[in-house]
Amino acid sequence: MNAFDFFPARIATSAVVFASPHSGRFYPPEFLKASALDETALRSSEDAYVDLFLQDAPEHGAPVLLGGVPRAYVDYNRAATELDPALIADVPKATLNPRVMSGLGVIPRVVAGSRAIYAGKITRTEADTRLMRFWHPYHDQLASVMDQQRRQFGRAILFDMHSMPRDATGHDRRFAGRRPDIVLGDRFGAACSGPISDAVEAVFSAAGFCVARNAPFAGAYITQRYGSPSTGQHVVQVEIDRSLYLDERTVTPNRDFDRFAKVMRRVVKELADIGRDTTQTIALAAE
Repeated sequence: MNAFDFFPARIATSAVVFASPHSGRFYPPEFLKASALDETALRSSEDAYVDLFLQDAPEHGAPVLLGGVPRAYVDYNRAATELDPALIADVPKATLNPRVMSGLGVIPRVVAGSRAIYAGKITRTEADTRLMRFWHPYHDQLASVMDQQRRQFGRAILFDMHSMPRDATGHDRRFAGRRPDIVLGDRFGAACSGPISDAVEAVFSAAGFCVARNAPFAGAYITQRYGSPSTGQHVVQVEIDRSLYLDERTVTPNRDFDRFAKVMRRVVKELADIGRDTTQTIALAAE
């Protein structure tokens, strides 16, 4: 198993980086054997097939980084310190954040619907081994790519691509009308400059999507760690309503998948174009 899959730009022309940390779909046999859930249930945590929408990005001048293992095994979008004492033996019960308390630490305890992945606990050695084999190499690579983009283009723009269940926004009163197809998270401007976030929203809106910003997802660990507009690093977390292309029950492409993928391929090209906008670079430098 690889910690990640990296696809460099064919010819580097954009400051953009695309990443999909949760689309890994190879489940280690020993993990399946140890789990109390079947593979379909485990896959409910995946950002299934989001990686396929990014395949053309290297042709548009932007690199792509994919997580090598599924989110249910290691969550690249959590800090390595977000260890769950309810799952991992010999982890002290220190002050826990809400993600860990709900079972969604760096080694998840549950999948969608709060279904327990394991019948009991795993060892601290097992948890540490997963982090060393998968989490750390992924983040070493992402940090390296972001640094390379900054050195080459004067800035780096990361689009951290995810998918969300259809009901993720279903009970939010802010969406009493049409629920958003896309939720963009920039930590309320702390992770990305306003002009870039505005440009991203414009791309998705022009493609016919209903777009929300920072509600209910403002960005998690990756957005927080790598988003630093003052140093030329910008991050936007992109959450896509997976029901637009996926049968959520079976975690298989639905009848709209090909049409949706075609739209997303065009969106990816236009997002890469944002990283080629030299007028925007000049405007950001003047801020």
